[in-house]
Parts: sequence; C-alpha cells; structure tokens
Amino acid sequence: MPLPFLRFYQCAVIFLLLTSSLIFADGGKILVIPQDGSHWLSMRPLVEKLQQNGHEAVVLVPSTSLYMKQEHQNYTVKVYPIPYAHEHLTLTLKSFINDHFIEQSVLNIIITMYQSMLKIFMFFFTNCKSLLHNKDLMQELRESKFDVVLTDPVLICGPIIAEYLSVPSVYFLRGFPCGMDFEATQCPNPPSYVPRLFLNNSDRMTFVQRLKNLLVRILELIYCQPLFRPFEELAREILQQKVTATDLLSRASVWLIRYDFALEFPRPVMPNMVFIGGINCGQKKKLSQV
Repeated sequence: MPLPFLRFYQCAVIFLLLTSSLIFADGGKILVIPQDGSHWLSMRPLVEKLQQNGHEAVVLVPSTSLYMKQEHQNYTVKVYPIPYAHEHLTLTLKSFINDHFIEQSVLNIIITMYQSMLKIFMFFFTNCKSLLHNKDLMQELRESKFDVVLTDPVLICGPIIAEYLSVPSVYFLRGFPCGMDFEATQCPNPPSYVPRLFLNNSDRMTFVQRLKNLLVRILELIYCQPLFRPFEELAREILQQKVTATDLLSRASVWLIRYDFALEFPRPVMPNMVFIGGINCGQKKKLSQV
C-alpha cells in the first residue's frame, strides 16, 4: 500500500477507534466543521472513509469556498450562506499566500505575516459569524444530536459549536498560530528550545538564535490577542459565558496532528495527541507511463 494512502488509512482507523462505542448503534453521527483550502483537501479522505465505514458524516460547507463542493455522494452536506463572492475569496487567499514568499528581514517577515494573518482571520471571522448567527441551521444541528464534532480548529469556529452542542470534539490539524496548541494542551514549551514559527531555526540554536526566539515568543503574547479576540467575543455571545480561545481549544477530546518527528523538531505531547503523519495535500492520480 503506498505510504500516503497508508497514512490516511491509519488516520481513519484511529478515529474509528475513538467512535468504536458507537458501532453497535449503527454507527456514530459525526458533525464535520472543516477549514477551507488545503486544510479541507487533507480532511476530506478521512470524512469519506468514516462514511464508508457506516458512520453518518454531516459536513458544514459555506456557500462560497475554494474546494468544498456543495453536493457530494459520500457524505451529507449542509450549506450556509456567507456575504462574499468567490472572486473576493480567491484574491484574499492569493494575497495571503504571496506574503509568504517575500524576501525580507526577520522583523519585516514578522510584521508582514502579522498583517496578512489579521486580514485572513477577519475574513474567515465573517464566515464563522454567518454560521453561528444562522439560527435555523444552529437549531437543526442541536436537534440532530451528534455524537462528536470533527473539526479543523485553527479559526475556533468548530470548538465554539462543539461547546454549544455539548458534544466531544476531535481536532484534525497541522499546527496552531502562536503556539496555542502547546498552551491549550499544557505541553512544555520553553522558548530556549522550541523554535518559533517563521524563524527557520532548528531545535539546536545558537545563543543569538535563542534570543530572537525568546523575543518572538514575547511578541506573540502581544500580537496574538487581536487575532482571536473577535472569536472570543463571538463565543461569549453564543455560549453566554466568558471564555478564551485557549479555554475552548483545551476542551478537545483528541488531537489528530498531521505531522511526525521525521520532519519536525522533537516536542513533548499529551496522551490525547496522536501523530498521523504528513497528510497535508490532496491525493493525485498516478502519472501515466507515456
């Protein structure tokens, strides 16, 4: 079996074990709240596999998206309207991607990436707000009595809905801005040894690199708050309680992490964090022999 398909199979097996108690009740009822773009290309094979194994998967899809189709034969799709056109979505994401390839100093990289992340976060905040304010759909989800929420939690919307429905959640993700996955799971995260995002440091740093790493960690405590504050205010409105993004993330039952130590620096993890390999792209057909 080719390695990519083996990883997808292993991922599906892990998730199926998590829902094994539901098998004897004609399968579990799973609410899937994905994130658009390449994130969805990674999650889709898992959702299809769950449906094939007798579970009922319901996927929430925005009316405008890059890769999420509004009709699919392998699982149920529920579409909710959002207030922007496909052209606007494409231009925003293209600008966000292009910002990653600008050659500049470390300080300018941080500033550029921060401005870019603010823009994309506010863009998808509109998406999340449209979903959570859709009273008819939210009431339908509550009445459907799902057994578990499978979500890519990078923009917090999935964790908010899981909390609103009072059902356990399973995260499927590659990583999290500002090391919030470390904080939410209470993993050790010393800045002298754990490289920060975008610095291109290894886990064996020089003294100067450690100082830069520490500086970026201090800056994260300042500039990460505006990224997630709108989601926290939205969560407070929906849940009728004061919660932080970290609080919401910490309530996950299982974290399915889409990388392994072959390509990453070593890091301590909690028992509910499972490494499922580098599932980070769509599966392509084999090249012809011509």
